[in-house]
Amino acid sequence: MNKVPNISDSEWYIMKVIWNRSPITANQVIEELEGTIGWKPKTIKTLISRLVRKEVLGFTKEGREYYYYSLVTEQQCIFNENRTFLERVYGGVFKEMLAAFLEHQKLTNKEIDEIKEILDNKVR
Repeated sequence: MNKVPNISDSEWYIMKVIWNRSPITANQVIEELEGTIGWKPKTIKTLISRLVRKEVLGFTKEGREYYYYSLVTEQQCIFNENRTFLERVYGGVFKEMLAAFLEHQKLTNKEIDEIKEILDNKVR
């Protein structure tokens, strides 16, 4: 898959379960999310179907059960979310985003040193 589709906030809950326990049935996803989110089983199944239509999830059928698995990695989705956020909020200008985060974020000396090391490694 070349382009990773955007995943809604609700779909992220489903994907996190599937990335951790793939392949998994819809009922197992429902059990995993039970008690953490107040969704009805039908809502979860609808979200799974939506992810299949988006080609983010694939499935195999064994008897009467459908086993779902991810067609994209969590890292691909995170990268896509980061890129979309950067474009939407900061017009694609990374420096603007970084400056805004650094200006409003309390950082320890250790965190500042880690950021410096990341930047130093980037220019090498």
